[in-house]
Amino acid sequence: MTPREIVLEQIYHHQTEKVPYTVAFEGDVLKRVNAYYENETWQERLTKYVVICGGVSQPPREEIDQHHFRDAFGTVWRTDLRPARVVEPGLKKPSFDNYRFPSPEKFLHAGVKAETQKRVLENRNSLTLICCPCLWDSWYLRGFEQTLMDCVSAEEFYGELLDKMTELALAHISFCADIPADGIMMGDDWGNQRGIMIGPERWRKFFKPRYARIFQAIHQQGKLAVMHCCGSVAEIMSDIVEIGLDVLESVQPEAAGMNPYSLKKKWGDKITFWGGLGSQSIIPFGTPEQIREEIRHLRQEMSQGGGYILAPAKPLQPETPTENAVAVIEECLAGDSLAR
Repeated sequence: MTPREIVLEQIYHHQTEKVPYTVAFEGDVLKRVNAYYENETWQERLTKYVVICGGVSQPPREEIDQHHFRDAFGTVWRTDLRPARVVEPGLKKPSFDNYRFPSPEKFLHAGVKAETQKRVLENRNSLTLICCPCLWDSWYLRGFEQTLMDCVSAEEFYGELLDKMTELALAHISFCADIPADGIMMGDDWGNQRGIMIGPERWRKFFKPRYARIFQAIHQQGKLAVMHCCGSVAEIMSDIVEIGLDVLESVQPEAAGMNPYSLKKKWGDKITFWGGLGSQSIIPFGTPEQIREEIRHLRQEMSQGGGYILAPAKPLQPETPTENAVAVIEECLAGDSLAR
């Protein structure tokens, strides 16, 4: 079986001898691991089970100075901080009066699409994903804190904003129709450490029906709906299963209700979990052997009956000790070796 076929078998809830995995890096981790192995050729040993091939948009931006730019929504961002943040919202009041929401044509880009399609075709032995914008981007217009207030104090406006973001997402999905990727991946952080940021009832009011439309559009193309989501989504698991999410990525075990083994027991036959190795706990603070043991446990328990892709909940972060990053890599490679 090709790596792609193995991942698809897991997503279709069929158990496989090999358990697919992904490992990504942030900051200087990859540089330190290369130094550990004294070259970069070790990367060729990693099986490319999943390849994120890019998107189809190139949002216009106006460079203001070295650390500031204005985006397509008119919002000014500061980029020398981690993460980048809004310093001047493009929409200063909860109203679209005298404001022209950017059309999808401002984002969609034939050249970017062609490069993404090329990467998809070059990686047909892997599960290929295209990235598309999501409703999370709604806060770009008003800033994060103000958006959280809008969903309480300006519900009609916030619903209108999400409708516009939904149409933008659907335009991107339509633009992807002729790209033979396996799925479309979006990133919407619905949760924080304790639960759904706006509460499950508001999430159901604002987000659920709109994502139902988005997932339906993805499925109509014969593609998988994949969602990156940090934090706790335990309170809405039944909802995201109901509206057709195929793969939930991150599965951050430190967040409330997100113990991966409990999620597997309750929902493992209805959705695929991608992640589950603690980026806030065992990866930075565990010993290499503890990391190896947890990976073995995840591989054995979470893949029962299919529905699992092994991965750290987040890319290996800058605070990851080199020996711990190596433990993650080596144990993932060991899983491939054991299955041969």
